[in-house]
Amino acid sequence: MSKIADLYIRVSTDEQAEKGFSQRNQEEMLRKYCSINQIQIRSVIYEDHSAKTFNRPQWKKFLANIKKHKNKINLVLFMKWDRFSRNAGDAYQMINQLRKLGVEPQAIEQPLDLSVPENKMMLAFYLAAPEVENDRRALNTFQGLRRGKKEGRHMGMAPYGYANKVTEDGKKYIAIVPEKAAKLIWIFEQVARNVFSTESIYQMAKDKGLELSKSNLWVILRNPLYCGKIVVPKYKDEEEKWVSGQHEAIISEGLFHRVQDVLDSKARTYRPKIKTVENFPLRGFFLCPKCGMKLTGSKCKGRSKYYYYYHCDKVCKWRINSEVANKIFKEHLNKFKPLAEVKKLYIAILLEGYREHTGVIASEKKKSLEQIAVYEKKLAVARNLLVTEKIDHEDYNLMKIEYNAIINKLEKDIGNVEDDRASIEHLTTTGLENLLKLGEAFDGGTLADCRELIGLIFPENFTFEEKRIRTARINEMVNCIYLVNNRLRAKKNGQKMIFFFCPE
Repeated sequence: MSKIADLYIRVSTDEQAEKGFSQRNQEEMLRKYCSINQIQIRSVIYEDHSAKTFNRPQWKKFLANIKKHKNKINLVLFMKWDRFSRNAGDAYQMINQLRKLGVEPQAIEQPLDLSVPENKMMLAFYLAAPEVENDRRALNTFQGLRRGKKEGRHMGMAPYGYANKVTEDGKKYIAIVPEKAAKLIWIFEQVARNVFSTESIYQMAKDKGLELSKSNLWVILRNPLYCGKIVVPKYKDEEEKWVSGQHEAIISEGLFHRVQDVLDSKARTYRPKIKTVENFPLRGFFLCPKCGMKLTGSKCKGRSKYYYYYHCDKVCKWRINSEVANKIFKEHLNKFKPLAEVKKLYIAILLEGYREHTGVIASEKKKSLEQIAVYEKKLAVARNLLVTEKIDHEDYNLMKIEYNAIINKLEKDIGNVEDDRASIEHLTTTGLENLLKLGEAFDGGTLADCRELIGLIFPENFTFEEKRIRTARINEMVNCIYLVNNRLRAKKNGQKMIFFFCPE
């Protein structure tokens, strides 16, 4: 009685491309083997799936079939044992399972009589060889990717804001896509300002044409690649580190770290949601003068129109008409407008203050660079001591962790220093022109502009006291303008004037 067999033909896409393991060639060889050995063919199973596990669609259907129709076949034939499996442990379990169902697996190019105990050693070799090959390929790929990251290259598909490019000599790199990069710069700047919640910024960005999911945007905000750094993950005794990337940065390192501080709540102030009623621009910033809770807003219908109120939901039930509150706030806002007739004086004061400030920063940056050089030298000394066996590996690791932590902190501090010297005069002039229109901006700007303006001038929330604005703190620069205004007005009224520079 002739034997009956199912032919199992497996090939993955990469194998077919690289090694020529075509399904047609396998089928031809298996059919020829069956013809020579007078084996009847019941069916042919085609599989396009990895052999790392037996969780393969067609193999699972084959198992279900032989369980349902026992004793219909005697053999399952394939070309080599690596067509059957690339995992020795899984392969032994599957062979036992097939034998219990009366089916013998056999590779026609690597035939083994598994009833002979010694042949199990050969089977172990046939199964282990492709597994070792897989592991070696995976390790080489991992090490190649890691080496590329250490050299500052981004490996893989370009993230949002970049595109994959190839140089004339075949080297791959990522280049900035200007339209997408502009959207990302706007988003990072908005988060760094800490005026609106990230949810609100995401909604505004979508309105501007951003085509990203919320989760992808969160990943982008945390990715140092956008400030020109590549992360080399921790591996064995190597600590995680950032290296300078070969790609062009979309944002500065200082802006990236400011965003991280906001996301980590290190610089958190109240960040209101953008969606609110036009009649209540102060909602989210305005506190109840009685209980200190944030006021909400609502409208009441009168005889001929609706009336809008800021009010407290708590027991005190304090409320104020929104038109009255908005008017008082605008009048308070106008106190911080620079005096137009002495605009040049403000510019001179701000530029001098900026130069003094950047002089201090440059000095601090120089000190930080010197400290980094000192700790890098200490790390090199520790490495030499390890090589000469004057210290053990444990002591070296402790020193390495400590010195790297100090170096990373110093590098972060340097990254927080921005250099705007080239454009500071233009920024100062433009900024003062905008400050001269404070009241108009509050009245005529969009709701988003109004709320951003409020958040920038008042880092902390405010309340009313006898129809006057009371707040714990205002923006330092705006406070300087307010104080200078008072001094200039005092001089105009014939009082003695003393100039001073505002503290940082």
